[in-house]
Amino acid sequence: MKRLLVGLAAIPLLYACSETDTTLSSPDGRIAVTFTLDSVGTPRYQVDVDGEELISPSELGLVAEQWGLSSNPMIVVGRTSLNEVWTQPWGENKENRNNYNEMAVALQDSASTLTVRFRAFNDGVAFRYELDVNGVDSLTVTDEITQFNFAQDGESWSIPAHFDTYELKYQHLPLTEVADANTPFTFKTNSGVYGSIHEAALYDYPEMTLRRDSLSGILTADLAPLPDGVKAYIPAKFVTPWRTVQIGAKAVDLINSAMILNLNEPSKITDTSWIRPQKYVGVWWGMHIGTQTWKQGPQHGATTQNAIDYINFAADNNLQGVLFEGWNEGWENWGGSQHFDYVKAYSDFDIDSIARYAAKRGIELWMHDETGGNIPEFEAVLDSAFSYYHSLGVHTVKTGYAGGFKGGYYHHSQYGVRHYQKVVETAAKYQLMVDAHEPIKETGIRRTWPNMMTREGARGMEWNAWSEGNDATYLTTLPFVRLLSGPMDYTPGIFDITLERAKKDPNRLQWNGDNTHCRVHTTLARQMANWVIIYSPLQMAADLIENYKGHEAFEFFRTFDADCDASEALQGEIGRYIVIVRRAGDRFFLGAGTDGEARTLSQPLTFLPKDVKYKARIYADKPGSANDADYEIHEREVTADSVLTIAMNPAGGQAVTFTPVK
Repeated sequence: MKRLLVGLAAIPLLYACSETDTTLSSPDGRIAVTFTLDSVGTPRYQVDVDGEELISPSELGLVAEQWGLSSNPMIVVGRTSLNEVWTQPWGENKENRNNYNEMAVALQDSASTLTVRFRAFNDGVAFRYELDVNGVDSLTVTDEITQFNFAQDGESWSIPAHFDTYELKYQHLPLTEVADANTPFTFKTNSGVYGSIHEAALYDYPEMTLRRDSLSGILTADLAPLPDGVKAYIPAKFVTPWRTVQIGAKAVDLINSAMILNLNEPSKITDTSWIRPQKYVGVWWGMHIGTQTWKQGPQHGATTQNAIDYINFAADNNLQGVLFEGWNEGWENWGGSQHFDYVKAYSDFDIDSIARYAAKRGIELWMHDETGGNIPEFEAVLDSAFSYYHSLGVHTVKTGYAGGFKGGYYHHSQYGVRHYQKVVETAAKYQLMVDAHEPIKETGIRRTWPNMMTREGARGMEWNAWSEGNDATYLTTLPFVRLLSGPMDYTPGIFDITLERAKKDPNRLQWNGDNTHCRVHTTLARQMANWVIIYSPLQMAADLIENYKGHEAFEFFRTFDADCDASEALQGEIGRYIVIVRRAGDRFFLGAGTDGEARTLSQPLTFLPKDVKYKARIYADKPGSANDADYEIHEREVTADSVLTIAMNPAGGQAVTFTPVK
């Protein structure tokens, strides 16, 4: 094995710009990244913010079996800049500015070139490795040496490193006490700089986690391996994902950053007219609370009659889609062969007549494909199954990967990344949008493949149905960690927060023993606010539809628009509180949430256009009530000069619609 960056102490230097200049600054000059060689020739980078070290000199490099640079390669430095505005068919912001300075450090010998390409933005830095090796067809990557050596201590928020799941609790630890972590890895230094380490444009390569090196004590990249221990098999000409460090002066600056998206290529889908955000309901929550089953039987959820009821509810309430889990044969094999039929419906689910009825009522039908980790079987029928869905007029597929992958592969290894991408590209061929559960993490590929709409990738709503659940601190951490990577299908909006209706069902199934203690750990107002806070272009009202019928608070979701044009995180602190506003056309939707403490915030409404009056319809916690289901609705006229008082009970929130006064 050879480290790709070795023995560089006596390198002749050639620069395309000023001599010995290997520092790159952001367009506003506040952030700088510097490439250096130490006394023994080890390549390193350093990141400074406002003249102070954020990341001290940190080693760069890859380890491969077939090749390494010679001991004295030549260094050539090239520079460029870009300042553009680009648009996307959907997203938190449909219009994004991409403004960076770039420095490419090329290490060349007679046989090959290894380029470390750096980009400096006003909101962070990124770099990647670009290989061009002669004389071999492929490379076997066995390690990556990328380090993140923090110059000072601080706080951090992350989930532990895991190559199979992201459904883990957050660890809030001093930077120096983190043994391992997945990304996004969010931090705040003692000097007050906020940041997050992640990656962008992850293709044909394993995911990067962070582990503290036992020798240096520095957080170092750790790639998900294949069963043989190899990290990746790559062609001799290859580009790795970007390693990213988002940087902000405030916690909400991280949320408002578009850097991860900017590091991805423009859309490869020319006609995106079929890619449309939507609100949906579905037969899903009943299975998790134990009142319905996935497999066919007396409590089967996905029946023809339920389908008609849900389609009618969606059509009558300004929703666009309906999901049915457990529609297809194979659920009876759960825990065994994990064999599913991806086109054959259960006999009590008349898929053809359901599809016709959905089309008649103007409702999109979702197909759900759970694999149980049986990837070879799913890939074998991808084209035929997706072609069938397209023939039914379906434009959305929800995939699932609960359980281990067959063959001993990790979900997040190169094998898994290749599979998830194959699904996205095959779906695009048949005009299908993808909602992936148990996914590979989001790294901004939705810019390039905008049919990759949303993912799970964290502890979602279902954890409240059969476990200790997700507390309010978790929910106020989520926007600053998981959601920095991209949209999440959290499946919000449970109105029966104590699950009283389910607990009274004599046929209720018990998951993991006695689940009669389970509940949703927020107020009802916070459940509404989550539709705004937890961004997804495919946004679900996840409760049983009978819990919405006749409920005055459901008016918020009926008027909510999942197809937003612009978004802004207005204020917040990690794990404590968050306020976010989104604009759709001439309307605005605001969501606020707090942790386990009652909290009152003052929010100036300067995001509203000047000289326009708005009617604010406010869905709020009932002040001081011990009943989390208590809420109030009131209205007031506001302008951009107004200040909104957001009073929240413990684990509470507030949801607001702003409609122009005609």
